[in-house]
Amino acid sequence: MVLGAGTAGTMVVNKLRHRLPTTEWRITVVDRDDAHDYQPGYLFLPFGLIEPDQVRRSRHALITEGVELVLGDVDRVDPTAREVSLLDGRTLRYDELVIATGTTPRPDQTPGMLGPEWHRSVGEFYTYEGALALRESLAAFSGGRLVVHVTEMPIKCPVAPLEFTFLADDFLGRRGLRDRTEIVFVTPLDGAFTKPVASRELGHLLADKRITVETDFLVEHVDQERRVLVSYDEREVPYDQLVTVPLNMGADFVARSGLGDELNYVPVDKHTSQSTEHPSIFVLGDASNIPTSKAGSVAHFSVEVFAENFVEHARGQAMTHSFDGHANCFVESGGGKAMLLDFNYDTEPLTGTFPLPRLGPMTLLKESRANHLGKLAFRHLYWNLLLPGRPLGLPAQMSMAGKVPAAVSA
Repeated sequence: MVLGAGTAGTMVVNKLRHRLPTTEWRITVVDRDDAHDYQPGYLFLPFGLIEPDQVRRSRHALITEGVELVLGDVDRVDPTAREVSLLDGRTLRYDELVIATGTTPRPDQTPGMLGPEWHRSVGEFYTYEGALALRESLAAFSGGRLVVHVTEMPIKCPVAPLEFTFLADDFLGRRGLRDRTEIVFVTPLDGAFTKPVASRELGHLLADKRITVETDFLVEHVDQERRVLVSYDEREVPYDQLVTVPLNMGADFVARSGLGDELNYVPVDKHTSQSTEHPSIFVLGDASNIPTSKAGSVAHFSVEVFAENFVEHARGQAMTHSFDGHANCFVESGGGKAMLLDFNYDTEPLTGTFPLPRLGPMTLLKESRANHLGKLAFRHLYWNLLLPGRPLGLPAQMSMAGKVPAAVSA
């Protein structure tokens, strides 16, 4: 049984249905509704760079034949009885469980964030509804102080707030509003990003685009009436339009089931995705506590490793494959260009080419048109190759071929 039919959950059931004998294994996936969103598309919706109908599809259309899709909200998991209880009273039994319910923005966790100006002068683009509302807000924006704010880490797609900032700079420039707008990037980190090498390069980009960075800012509350962010150390950041990334948390049923940490992420072995407490539970995608980015590429690469391991596990064999924390992150930088980051648990983002040594065509830690086109093309790959479980031709393990540490090449 798989809880969550997002990126990781859909990939898992589609891959394993073709790998596990139908006479021995029944596969069920549970989700609250029938809407599957291409979440990287949320970033483009506010700027009119993608249309809403390109972001959302039916889950039923994406789940392979032979997999049962159950629609319902999970109430709790009982790992001892190996049962999943739904809020509508149904009880589902399992032998092996995969939790792939992701992470969700929780504006209710920050005082003042929700209120009469939510999805108006206080916007967000981490939900479908929020991205559409922000498109309206930006269309009406005529200049002033635009503040892009991250509440706390970890968040899914940690480069997305920076991408939004760069795209906003480009969007306002094309509308003749950039000189009438001050853009401020507010972060709880001590720099632009979590990885020092990438933080340095992204920090240079922010400076080149005349974007002010407010670091080490831990928000205590949002004052919608005065239009200011207030930190625990009593600093204030005023805004005319706020674009915030609320605190991200795992699913509430994880807390009710006693399976997670304080943010409802489930502790797992970072190489096998197996729960550290319950051997019959595996956790994939953003729902686990593995120490890498909560990004779609991590879901992709970790599912590749998990599928191989689970086939061995199903045969009663030891799991011999290990996930190394591999992540690729495209960073839209505006002007039809993007950067690309490639890293894992132990290796900082490198310079070089991707996916082929010397040939690329994409470049690492450097802006290029090819990187931007690669990000745009990924939507097609997502719907037609990634979710159906077909091979993309990219190794799950990070390759060092054709790559050089940034400090060496600097």
